[in-house]
Amino acid sequence: MKIIIVGAGQVGGTLAENLVGEKNEITVIDSDYDILRNLQDRLDLQVVSGFGSHPDVLKKAGAEDADMLIAVTNSDETNMMACQVAHTLFKTPTKIARIRSEQYLVYQEQLFKHSDVPVNHLIAPEQLVTRSIKRLIDYPGALQVVEFAEGKVSLVAVKAYYGGLLVGHALSALKEHMPNVETRVAAIYRRGKPIRPLGTTVIEADDEVFFIAATKHIRAVMSELQKLEASYKRIMIAGGGLIGAGLARQLEEKHQVKLIEFNQDRAKYLSSNLKKTIVFCGDASDQELLLEEQVEQIDVFIAVTNDDEANIMSAMLAKRMGAQKAMVLIQRSAYVDLVQGGEIDIAISPQQATISALLTHVRRGDVVNVYSLRRGAAEAIEAIAHGDANTSKVVGKAINDIKLPPGTTIGAIVRKDEVIIAHGDTVIEADDHVVLFLVDKKFISYVEKLFQPSAFFFG
Repeated sequence: MKIIIVGAGQVGGTLAENLVGEKNEITVIDSDYDILRNLQDRLDLQVVSGFGSHPDVLKKAGAEDADMLIAVTNSDETNMMACQVAHTLFKTPTKIARIRSEQYLVYQEQLFKHSDVPVNHLIAPEQLVTRSIKRLIDYPGALQVVEFAEGKVSLVAVKAYYGGLLVGHALSALKEHMPNVETRVAAIYRRGKPIRPLGTTVIEADDEVFFIAATKHIRAVMSELQKLEASYKRIMIAGGGLIGAGLARQLEEKHQVKLIEFNQDRAKYLSSNLKKTIVFCGDASDQELLLEEQVEQIDVFIAVTNDDEANIMSAMLAKRMGAQKAMVLIQRSAYVDLVQGGEIDIAISPQQATISALLTHVRRGDVVNVYSLRRGAAEAIEAIAHGDANTSKVVGKAINDIKLPPGTTIGAIVRKDEVIIAHGDTVIEADDHVVLFLVDKKFISYVEKLFQPSAFFFG
């Protein structure tokens, strides 16, 4: 596939890195030649220096025969204009734009149509991050929660703790402990390295366990791996930008929410527009302010300003002053591994959320959900099985008979409204939604081919 990426920032650069190893022809456009040169030194791709919304620059990048244009600069207007020019002058089939402004998102149904602003798929990073944090609030103790099949199935990452019912026992004991709950462990990471989960695999304390289950059973399975945490009630949010404000709106009905915003005008606006959230104007790393607002009684402190260092420092301070949990938004991917697991319980990367959404639209075959996991090393995908036994490599076959690449697990199947946890003798039927976990995403092209029916395939 020939793909043009407009914008070589963290999202564009990470996306290029994800796609370049998957037999795609990638060209990256940016006005900063130094960033482009660095990308070209590291990756096998083409670069074009210039503004991605300019016709001559797009033409130089090969827009005349490109399959897809992905515009992910920091400017919504540049992203929209790049899609417009690619559509009007070059008839580029698929156009994806990153849009951040609330002003555009409110009117997205009216604006982003083929005849008006021709954007096929719109990616709103702040909305994606807000949704991701909300899921972590809904499932206390989870490190990551991603949903498939319109929320029917979830993949959850948890850390196994001393005292967990399964710690020190084989995975096969899961069925004994929960005879009425179907679940499957998709992967285990021990000291940062993946190990293949078998029935005989013994769970150890500090293992990072990824399991798949019907969403309604998630809490029950989590209780087997760690002491089940009480539901979060008191939330403190540092930062009243798009993410902080959106999160407060989603949480304020069922939680006690306090929000700290440094800008006085923004704080006044939020105070007027949020219904039950208590808004303070101040510095979230001000020890006196945190003390006054009884941070020691807070269940979760969530730092989501635009400043990584401010987020880290305010969260560490809140945790030391007694907050039970600390979640931090971190833009720089290099910081994520450094801070998570110490005083910071969960580091959230907006880049990974954005990349996941973009990959959903890039994957071949009928792939409807993609989640980038483990800082991009692993992936979870939801693919729809099409065809029949004569045209498909998966339809009509038991899972044991499907040639899956190393480290790939089929965790669950959603058949209409039924959730089926996958076993070796489970047979895939046409139109099944199949949820897979890949420990090594380099095998993604192999998995894509499995779900591409062919008129010439005969078993």
